[in-house]
Amino acid sequence: MNTEQKTTLLAKVGSASEDWKNAFNQGNSAGCANQYTANATMHARPFGTFNGTEAIKQFWQNLIDEGFAEVEYVNPAFNVIDEKSVIVESHWKMNKASGVIHKELWVMQEDGNFKLEEDDFEVLESDG
Repeated sequence: MNTEQKTTLLAKVGSASEDWKNAFNQGNSAGCANQYTANATMHARPFGTFNGTEAIKQFWQNLIDEGFAEVEYVNPAFNVIDEKSVIVESHWKMNKASGVIHKELWVMQEDGNFKLEEDDFEVLESDG
């Protein structure tokens, strides 16, 4: 994979990640869930594991309903695995919690856009 291909992949994943953050910050759980594949797995420590977009949507809706907002990634690292897969790791913070993303696996879909296939994150501090 050449530098131009890698740059394009990183830009697409960066854009998809921004779409997820914007949806969350707008209180749009459906928009959040839309950034996951139909069979995605989300491991949200300490809350549990959620499989599929409907369960993932409900998780995000519950957090939004509890007043969680303003998510930001702190020093994200993007690691290109191959021409269709990128892993993102980052610290994160929001108005009522902070933590770490151990692994977001973004996978290219047939339409060329990226969606989350795996999401593994942890809450380290919470006010909510």
